[in-house]
Amino acid sequence: MTAATDSVAVFEEQRPRLFGLAYRLLGSAQDAEDAVQDAWLRWSGADHAAVARPAAWLTTALTRLCLTRLTSARARRETYVGPWLPEPILTTDPAVGPAETAAQRESVSLALLVTLERLSPLERAVYVLREAFGHSHAEVAAILGISEAHSRQLHTRARSHLAEEPTAPPEADRAAWGALVDRFLAAAREGEIAELEALLAADVAAWSDGGGRVGAARRPVVGRAPVARFLAGVFARFTAGLEGRVAEINGEPALLAFRDGELTSVLAVVRSGSQVTGLRFVLNPDKLAFLAGQLSRSAGLRGHPS
Repeated sequence: MTAATDSVAVFEEQRPRLFGLAYRLLGSAQDAEDAVQDAWLRWSGADHAAVARPAAWLTTALTRLCLTRLTSARARRETYVGPWLPEPILTTDPAVGPAETAAQRESVSLALLVTLERLSPLERAVYVLREAFGHSHAEVAAILGISEAHSRQLHTRARSHLAEEPTAPPEADRAAWGALVDRFLAAAREGEIAELEALLAADVAAWSDGGGRVGAARRPVVGRAPVARFLAGVFARFTAGLEGRVAEINGEPALLAFRDGELTSVLAVVRSGSQVTGLRFVLNPDKLAFLAGQLSRSAGLRGHPS
């Protein structure tokens, strides 16, 4: 094996972990792919003989590339049409990095990724490197070029900010989730407002991300009665002819809708116990492109009636 071939093999071995890190830092699968490609360009031009720990070198290079991208990404999101949600990804795909532990699944959940937007780029990087990838503060400090004390301060600040916006961890009881969603879908399809209200938490909120590309609510719908009416209207107008499936999206079960084989929306249903506490509709076709590509390469999704 030549040195060039060996360097390619090293990078490809690290690629899923690098993508997982970039996605958690950026909240965008497309931006994460671009950042990983930029990291590859840096790696391909590096003096590999001088790199003692390739994984650490690549983590440092990628993280710093993502920090640069976060600044421009925030500027774009300030002018985004309607609520912004992360691009959904199929987390059963090994190509998107680690999602084995509860901490790794929670760190890639749509709810937490939205909350991470409230952090500064450095706070977000410290939090992700510590919580999702288990790096020590000494390692984080070296990656970011800061002191270990500063890393600790940023981590404390990040956890404090996130505590102000609590997010429910992904629930492991898939059977209970499925039973609740079956009731929820049946009530929404039939327009049974009273049944929907019984399933919704008092402070439930529904976000719809159309990005100005497709029709979607421009503001979150909040409250049991408003969300119930909103859902009944959506299902009455837009679900005819759709095929529904269930897949693990961002570490949690989600509902995928297809029309003539094309992915048209993802609905993440967040629950606490026996009630639905949040709904996140991703409708922007630009944000569905990466997931659609994953699905075209995968098999074994469980069918679900629309």
